[in-house]
Amino acid sequence: MGMLLSFAPFIAFALLDRMLGVLPALGVATALAVVFLLRDLFSKNRTVKLLEIGTAALFGGLALYAVVTQTEWSLLAVRLRVDAGLFLVVLASIVVRRPFTLQYAKEQTSPEVWMQPAFLKVNDVITAAWAVAFAFMVTADIAMLYVPSVPTWLSIAVTVTAILGAIKFTRWYPGYVRAHASVHH
Repeated sequence: MGMLLSFAPFIAFALLDRMLGVLPALGVATALAVVFLLRDLFSKNRTVKLLEIGTAALFGGLALYAVVTQTEWSLLAVRLRVDAGLFLVVLASIVVRRPFTLQYAKEQTSPEVWMQPAFLKVNDVITAAWAVAFAFMVTADIAMLYVPSVPTWLSIAVTVTAILGAIKFTRWYPGYVRAHASVHH
């Protein structure tokens, strides 16, 4: 649940950008991301996470850029930047061999399992699944931005399916691996 809560700034942005406009939505998302960073920084049971650092930097950077340059992005243009930024954060966590899910998983497991190959592999696979979901979202954003004949409902369907698929996979896969491992032992 902790990992899914970390996506709250993205959800807030998606809900508020149409109601308040891009810049206020970026501001709210930045503030929410900073709240999560501070919560983890001052908590005895939590650690500051790559996803939350990336989220705060992404929203804060976009908001600062928009203010400084007086840029007024279209909703689709800013969503592309947000989704691409999220994809890059997740991809970076894979490249540096620190899958972003690992930090959340460690908060829910005992230290004895942290270095087990199966535990690490599960986090590699789940993080890859999230990267695929975000890649689909970026692709849908690009299609909406540059191919106006693509219906809006298709982009929404791709985004919702990608997110729900990643959530369901995240919940399902560890149990599948445990069940599969117990069958082979």
